[in-house]
Amino acid sequence: MPIYAYRCESCGHTLDALQKVSDAPLRDCPACGAAALHKQVTAAGFQLKGSGWYATDFKGSGSSAPAPSAAPAAAAAGASADAAPSASCGASCACH
Repeated sequence: MPIYAYRCESCGHTLDALQKVSDAPLRDCPACGAAALHKQVTAAGFQLKGSGWYATDFKGSGSSAPAPSAAPAAAAAGASADAAPSASCGASCACH
């Protein structure tokens, strides 16, 4: 649910309200009782940046090389690529 910022036009009181998008906007000021509350325009809590990453994401400072795969080592040790699947992984995994 989004948090909406409100300001009373009568007394200047400000408040934040956690509301559903479908909820009606608040009208009555809790400080002075006047029906003068108006929603304020606020910035979003995230920024879209680049090719699908958020500017607020935790990301590394560079790309690292992928870890070496265990498959070439197993093939060099004499393991067959079409060996029977083990009972734990079945035939639908990527290792067969």
